[in-house]
Amino acid sequence: MHQTTAPKTRVVILAAGKGTRMKAERPKALTPVAGKPILQHLLDAVSASGLDPRPVVVVGYKGEDVCAAMGTRCDYAVQTEQLGTGHAVAAAHDAAGDAAEIIVLYGDHPFISAETIRRLEARHRERGNVVTLMTATVPDFDGWHGAFERWGRILRGPDGHVTGIREYKDATEEERAIREVNPSLFCFDAAWLWKNVAELRNENAQKEYYLVDLVATAVEQGEKISSIDVPPEEVIGVNTPDELAVAERLHAV
Repeated sequence: MHQTTAPKTRVVILAAGKGTRMKAERPKALTPVAGKPILQHLLDAVSASGLDPRPVVVVGYKGEDVCAAMGTRCDYAVQTEQLGTGHAVAAAHDAAGDAAEIIVLYGDHPFISAETIRRLEARHRERGNVVTLMTATVPDFDGWHGAFERWGRILRGPDGHVTGIREYKDATEEERAIREVNPSLFCFDAAWLWKNVAELRNENAQKEYYLVDLVATAVEQGEKISSIDVPPEEVIGVNTPDELAVAERLHAV
């Protein structure tokens, strides 16, 4: 019997990473921030958004620990090898079912709000996009904003439309001066996503499949892309002890 109550939007949270730079044995998504694991912060925000009652959490390294910690409040998919973010999203295909849109979040962003998740989905639908992305604009790369310095830069054409994302290591000095950065948080048209994520190539030094490459794919195809601007403090990632300290300070403000 067809499930008429299946959510039109599924949220996929990538939580397979080991978090080597955290210098801890626990999975990165279980790193506590402000007294609870990052993944719990995210699941609370998704729940409050009302978009997906059971988000899909992609697990890998010590996945059994993640499942034990989060219990039955989400569905799980397993990334058997850590081959990049595109590969991780592809692992969620079956668990995501026949949703119309897929929102992708990461298990190292503790402060994404329910309102931002709703705003991303609303922009995606109202514009009829295949990709809608969050971006953040920083005043500079000093102080705690230095955490964003090595993030990809958002490239825009004369009309203001997103034309691409330039990774920091590939950027010119002029591009590195761009203060609009890419947190890699997306909403995709599901049919387009599943078709194109299968076509990703791993022609890079890490031999990984990168989800961000789908932005270039959409541009090449002439598909609709747009973005929403999000406060930098909402998209801070926690990948190192220093970034954890920044996150704790921001939460205390």
